[in-house]
Formats: sequence, structure tokens, C-alpha cells
Amino acid sequence: MLNAKRVLLIVTGGIAAYKTPELVRQLKKAGASVSCVVTQAAQQFVTPLTLQSLSGEKVHTDLFSLTDENEMGHIELSRQADVVLVAPATANMLAKMAQGLADDLASTLLLATDKPVLAAPAMNVRMWEHAATRDNVATLKTRGVTFIGPDEGEMACGEWGEGRMSEPDAIVAALAAFLDATAPLKGTRAIVTSGPTVEPIDPVRYIANRSSGKQGHAIAAALRDLGAHVTLVSGPTHQPDPVGVTVVHVESARDMLAQAEAALPADIFVAAAAVADWRAETQAAQKIKKSGAKTLPELNLVENPDILATVSKPGPRRPALVVGFAAETETVIEHARAKLAKKGCDWICANDVSAGQGTFGGDENTVHLVTRGGVEAWPTQSKTAVARQLAQRIAEYFAAQQTAGKTRA
Repeated sequence: MLNAKRVLLIVTGGIAAYKTPELVRQLKKAGASVSCVVTQAAQQFVTPLTLQSLSGEKVHTDLFSLTDENEMGHIELSRQADVVLVAPATANMLAKMAQGLADDLASTLLLATDKPVLAAPAMNVRMWEHAATRDNVATLKTRGVTFIGPDEGEMACGEWGEGRMSEPDAIVAALAAFLDATAPLKGTRAIVTSGPTVEPIDPVRYIANRSSGKQGHAIAAALRDLGAHVTLVSGPTHQPDPVGVTVVHVESARDMLAQAEAALPADIFVAAAAVADWRAETQAAQKIKKSGAKTLPELNLVENPDILATVSKPGPRRPALVVGFAAETETVIEHARAKLAKKGCDWICANDVSAGQGTFGGDENTVHLVTRGGVEAWPTQSKTAVARQLAQRIAEYFAAQQTAGKTRA
């Protein structure tokens, strides 16, 4: 339901904070990862240790923690999440949010985030009905904040009325419904190839390359996060299968092509795998042994099928958007432009994999997005960030296509 979504949970100082351990447990059960920020007031009702034990992640409490600032910074913490959830959202925190105050870690994160914010209010019925609170809620709604509840019921103070925080299961359901409804690639199908291919020479040896699969796996996860139904066709890697993605494991280029074609039709195809260009014409039935002879055994190579060119061919099963990768060691842009024209795909992500770049097997990548409209130079960044940027560009492409279709209609 929330497979691999990253939730930043901000816990503020209301009595309803006692429900947040159960909320964290249910978010985790739904498949989300949860990072908690607990205000000083909230710590009177729930301990950071409790939330850390349940979430399995460090709980953040202090805006001026030098350790935290060195590790990621308060802005990075808010932007690493897919969604920010404030629960309970007290009258005081809603007022801070409406006025743009940033006097602690929680309010600073809310001011710095560029991700959707959902709030589950919890307060006395008189406070909820007060004109100031109603004005703050109205202001926040115009800024895009989504409210979950509050519910009607008996208050901790003994009064009855609207102001109770929604129950954890209702909050999780509302969060899942929100993410499903706002996913820009909802309803699309994507195929991503990843990793190397392995071409056997004999039962022991094979032809392969240094691809780790990190980039392809990250792209599959990023497309999943935007709502796409993703099939990942992966060569042999040490990367864990992304949660919420259909993964098909293959070895050879021919296997990869067969499984990619079996996953069609699709709207999106991203060929991130480093496919071996050649394979041995015949595979020895037994291990090739040293003979001591001066004449070495010959290895006859034949070309492997071109997966990108095959999928890019015009026809009813061609995906609407086909993206290839060009791993080059020299004249990167020129080779990428030539590959774009030759393969018939729509975009090429060109990257330099020459010695010293650390691209193969590393955690960072420097990508140039080459299209028929020009070249976008992206900064050197983590492969996860590259994947998210590419997924966002794909979402923008489909949004533009949809808008153009409505205009023509």
C-alpha cells in the first residue's frame, strides 16, 4: 500500500502523541520507511527511543545538532522524504505553519520542504473551533496542505466534539489514498533493464562488464515512487530487488531481450543495462583446459541482439517513450547523438565511464540527457538523485503529452 514510500513524521506536543508509536508501526506494516522528528513538547508524551525502536531509524529532535547538520542538514532531511506527515498537528503547530515561523526543527523542516504535507489535527474542541485556528486551516489549505480529520469524540479533558486525532489506521489509509491519487505516473507501465549481461564461454568462464546495476535499480524504484507499474529485467547484480517492483532475473542478452519483450506492451522503456555487445558463437560443454600448446584456443564472437534498437522499432507495441543509456569513454555527447539517431529511441542518458570516473560500481553519476531538442547537462549527483530526476522528466513528458492531447481535442 505504501511500498518503499519515505514518510517524514513530525510529532508535536499534544496528548494524542501517545498514538504515534502505533502510527509508526502501521506505516511500517504498510511498507513505508519512517523518519521521525519529535518536538520538545511531544517528548512529554512519547519518547524518541520508543519511536526509534519502532521505526528502525534515528529520531531527530534538535535544529542545532551539529552532528545532524554535518550528516544531512535540516533541508536535506525534509527533501529526502516522499511526503511529510504532521501527527498530531496541534493548534500551535498549525499557527506556526500558517505564519511561516521556523523556531525549531519541526517548523523549519515544514518551511523548507518541497514535498506534500499532510496534517492530522488534534486539540480541544474549543481550540479547533476558534476563529484563529479556522483561519490558519483555511490558509494552509490554500497552500496545498491536506488535512486528515479531526474526528468527533470525547476529549482527554472530558469534553465532547470535533478535535480528536484520527486513528492510526485511518491516517495510514488516507495517506495511501492521497499518494495514489497524486502519483503523476499512475496508470502507466514501465520496463527498466539493469545490470550487466553474462555471456558464457564454458561452464566456468563468461564475458561480462563492470556494471553494478545501481543506476537501473534506482530508476525502477524512482518510477515506482511516481506511481508507475514497473517491471525490472535485471542481469546478475548484488543489488536488492526494489520493493513493489516486478523483478525478472536473467543472465544473457538474449534472455534480457526475451523478457523485455514479454513485458510489453508498456508506456515507458528505460534501457539502463550494460548489455554485452558480443557472445561466444558456441559454448564449450566442458571447462576449456590449458593444453601447454603454443597455439591458444580461438574464441569466435558473434553480435548479441540490440535490445534498445529492437524495442525502439515503430509498431503497435513500441512504448510511447524509449530511453537509452550511452556508457562512453570519450566524446560522450557526440557518441550519444549518434546512438540516438541509430537506435531510434527518444532520449539518451549519456555518461562517462572511463577509468577514474568511478561510474561503474560507484554511487555517483554525471549524466547528459540527449534528446532531439538538445542536451541537458545534469550535475554530478548520486545515482538515486539521477534516477529521481529522470523519473520526474518522464512524468513531465507524459503530462505535456496529455495537455497537448486535450488542446487538440
